[in-house]
This record gives sequence, C-alpha cells and structure tokens, in this order.
Amino acid sequence: MVSLAVLERHKYAVLARRISPGGFVVGQKKRVRPYDLPKHLCYRKLDAFIPAYTAAAQPDRHISDIYADWFGQLFGIDIAPAARYPVLEIGERWMRYAHAQFADWGFRNGLEHVEQAPARVVFVNAFSKSIERNWPLERVIGLVRTMRCDPAWADAGFVVNVVPEALEHARKLFSHQGLAHTHLFSAEDNFFQLPAILSLCDLVISVETAVMHLANAVHVPVIALMRRKSPEWAPIDRDNSTVITVAGRDDWVDAIGVQDVMAVLNTRTAGKV
Repeated sequence: MVSLAVLERHKYAVLARRISPGGFVVGQKKRVRPYDLPKHLCYRKLDAFIPAYTAAAQPDRHISDIYADWFGQLFGIDIAPAARYPVLEIGERWMRYAHAQFADWGFRNGLEHVEQAPARVVFVNAFSKSIERNWPLERVIGLVRTMRCDPAWADAGFVVNVVPEALEHARKLFSHQGLAHTHLFSAEDNFFQLPAILSLCDLVISVETAVMHLANAVHVPVIALMRRKSPEWAPIDRDNSTVITVAGRDDWVDAIGVQDVMAVLNTRTAGKV
C-alpha cells in the first residue's frame, strides 16, 4: 500500500494502515518536531517512507519523474519515460453517450451529420478543488465572446465544464448571455462521462486540475492555466500542451486574463492548431 498524499501526510499514513492492516505500507513523511508525539505515532504506521519533496528542490523535474524515482527506490521498478504518459480506456457505453450528447448539442462529432454545425469544439474547464486554482465563470464567458470575434474561432462550439454543486449558478449566469453553440456540462452520473466528452473535442482549456491530464490521456491539445507553486504538475505531453503561468509567485490562476489565452491561441493558429 503506497500513499502519495502531500498534505496531511500523517493522517494518510493512518488511513493506509487501516486499509491494509497486514500489508507493507509506504507513505510520504515530513520532518516532525521532537515534541509532536501524535504525528510520530502516526508515522509509526509506515513500514517505509518517502522523504517529502519540494518543487524548489527539483525545479526541472516533472511529477511523473519524481514518482518513477520513488517506485524505483522502493520496489526496483524501472518505468521508462515513454511509459509514464497517462493511459485511459473509455468504455463503449460512455463513448456512445458522448456521441449522443454531441448530436444533441448540434456538433459535428455527434451520431448524425448536422448542417451548419461548429467546425471545432473547445472544452473549457474553470474549476478545481481549491479556490486559488479556479477561473471565474465570467472570465469564461469573456473568453467565448472574444474567441467568437476571432475569424479563426468564429465558428467554434464550446463545452463549459461545471462541477455539480455550481450547476445551478452557472445555468443562471449563462442563460442570459446569448452564446450560440455553448453548452454547460457536468459529469454527474459517471467519471467516464468527462473523458468521453473530452475525447471528441478539438481543444481543451483548463485550470490546473485533473482535466488537463485527462486531455493528455485522450490525446487532445490542451492549454493549461497554472500558478507558479506547482510547476511539476504541468501536463506531461509537452508536444500537445501549452502552459500559461501567472506572473507573480503568489498569484492565483484568476490573474490570467482572456487576452493571455488569446495570445496563445493566436500563436497556435499561426502554427498548426
């Protein structure tokens, strides 16, 4: 049992032992003050530990390199760089769902050919688990409007990803915007709804969360909006990924503006898109 938790590591050490009472348990361990007895007792649940890493100490390494090194040290497992890319198999049921959803939205990748449908579909995700990595939905609306004014994206369709708890707010916000070929989406029934929809899109624009890694897994180009604090978590597929990083060390992702994204889109358009 291996715990890769980087926050509240001592609590995950306890949880890992509960999951595997008689197993060999490994987890990250951070330096503990001598008098912090509760944490010392928590870490005694581990049979072996991985020293806590910091991005500053390994500035040029991707998280997949760091993980591969851990598993090499712990278990003698050699994972070649090419084998570290995310792989995801999407079941036929969920691909049928995605095609049917695209058809319902009037996109060309649906089950039926739709006349005057958007030539390309852009997936935009502004949500993560932490507020400092979120992008305001108002910024998403501004991005859609600005892209529509660009001849290169004037005929694009948009799928805006929304976490289930924010759907009601998003529907109210978008209902009066008059954005043609723009649809809200949330994977409310099954995880595989998300990668299935992603796989039919032509471009993914996402804040730093699982969506940008899933875009790599389904081989769709991604523009990632990231802070400076966790550069090791950038998308692994550098050939198909572009990272926009905030200017300041302590800036949140919402410091990235619409024009910052447009500058990257214009560069991609001038290249290959």
